[in-house]
Amino acid sequence: MYTTEPLSHLADQYLDFLHEAAPTAASSDGIHTHDDRLEDLSRPAIDAETRELGGFARRLERISTRSLTAEEQLERRMLADDIRGRVFELEEVRPWERDPQHYATLLSTALAGQTLFDFAPVEERARRVVSKLRQTPRLLEAAQTNVEDPPGIFIKAGAETFDGVVTFIERDLPRAFRRLEDLHLLGDLADAATEATDAIRRYTSYLRDTQAPRSRATFRLGRERFEGRVRHQDGIGVSAERLLTIAQAELERTQARFRDVAARIDPAADPSDVWSAVKAKHPAPGELVETVRTQLADLLVFVERHAILTVPDAPPLIVAPSPDFYRWTAASMWTPGPLEPKALPSYYFVTEPDPSWPAERTEQHLRDLNTATLTSISAHEAYPGHFVHLGHQRRIERKVRKSNLFAPVSFVEGWAHYCEQMMVEQGLAEGNDSVELAQIAEMLLRLARMVVGIRLHTEDMSVEQGVRFFQDEAYLEEVAARREAERGTFDPGYVLYAAGRLMLRKLRDDVESREGASFSLKSFHDRLLGHGSIPVWLHRTLMLGDTGDDLLD
Repeated sequence: MYTTEPLSHLADQYLDFLHEAAPTAASSDGIHTHDDRLEDLSRPAIDAETRELGGFARRLERISTRSLTAEEQLERRMLADDIRGRVFELEEVRPWERDPQHYATLLSTALAGQTLFDFAPVEERARRVVSKLRQTPRLLEAAQTNVEDPPGIFIKAGAETFDGVVTFIERDLPRAFRRLEDLHLLGDLADAATEATDAIRRYTSYLRDTQAPRSRATFRLGRERFEGRVRHQDGIGVSAERLLTIAQAELERTQARFRDVAARIDPAADPSDVWSAVKAKHPAPGELVETVRTQLADLLVFVERHAILTVPDAPPLIVAPSPDFYRWTAASMWTPGPLEPKALPSYYFVTEPDPSWPAERTEQHLRDLNTATLTSISAHEAYPGHFVHLGHQRRIERKVRKSNLFAPVSFVEGWAHYCEQMMVEQGLAEGNDSVELAQIAEMLLRLARMVVGIRLHTEDMSVEQGVRFFQDEAYLEEVAARREAERGTFDPGYVLYAAGRLMLRKLRDDVESREGASFSLKSFHDRLLGHGSIPVWLHRTLMLGDTGDDLLD
């Protein structure tokens, strides 16, 4: 039986439910009603969330498509996919049962969000942090109860992330609240921090001393769960075999381009030696942040001069060294949520070498962040990538298209990765073959992730085989190759960077083919970002009127 419930009413209630169930995600979305809470990941709470999701699915099914506008019908399908994806994640993928890092990342993000952004007075944010710290033992009790047999590599990654959280609590929190003058509140913060770090250390000791020696579980999702994940969360209904075939063919084409550009730099040298020479040109220790600041100014000028897209007015973008808890990534963008009512700055973090590192490790880290590669990274993170994307997202009126909670990885990261290639094609690397070679190397990395991620989870590729694949096929050095292969075990979504780029490039080609001489790159990009952070199939339907199924072929 159909109901007369408006879709907008259900969508708003569903978003409110998601914000209440996931306070950390709500804060990242710009909703601060639940900022004093950590997620409840106890088994009863997870079961209750699954039941609530089922209730929303049944309500959605009772809304007749005949009562909806054409765009509402598309949003109804998007909401149905989102609900199915969340149920699938809870019931089939089960990160709450398999992965200690699921809890570590949640805690680090929950605490960091309260320190990075001044969306409330410092006293209020300090009280919220105290509340979260006092709930930390409960979160870890849930982790210890739920995660009974995690894969060994998940234990390693989770324990290391928890170590970073401890450093953040002990070192970065006092810095973040140095303007706090309330002595009573400072005492509460110190006591809560000690309680939380003691609980974290007990849990990491349990992971390393008790669970690690007896771990026998596999990290693999398996074909069915891997395919279900990309289908439900990103609307990509392609088999793992087909995705792998596409990735391998694109990898071969990109490798040929890499060899061609390397030959332009030095025709007599092996491509790997050419790339090694490009990587040797990097900022000195302590100069990464300043290098990035200079690049951002140049990129912004290029975007505006070449009419790439509209750059909305936005609060400043602050470039800073990565905090300790997020040093596992070379660079990252932290932005206030699209629903945030206040105008707040964004942060582009770059990981400087640790002074305690030996010279060899420092050099390898800087080689991975060489000057040419940093150009692509900055295009990805800032102009015209994530930072500009946020500016457009904040202008969207419909919450269902504005909220980060509905933003699929394949579009968000696919857009940023697409920008790297598009900027070079528009002339960013003109006269600088090193920048073009570095951009192609970034594509090789993402395509290697796509191949390795699929094979790790749907075939029998080992981590060691993944390491060699990154070295042999994407020119990565051993430390970086190992980091990438290990990441693929706990972050299979990293296959979607390359997949998203390929889908967006195909969409652009199809729109240009239809519009012919009237096609404008700036108009295409503005229309695309103006739709909101929605699945690529929905972008295709809105721009081309097709079913949104022809994503890759």
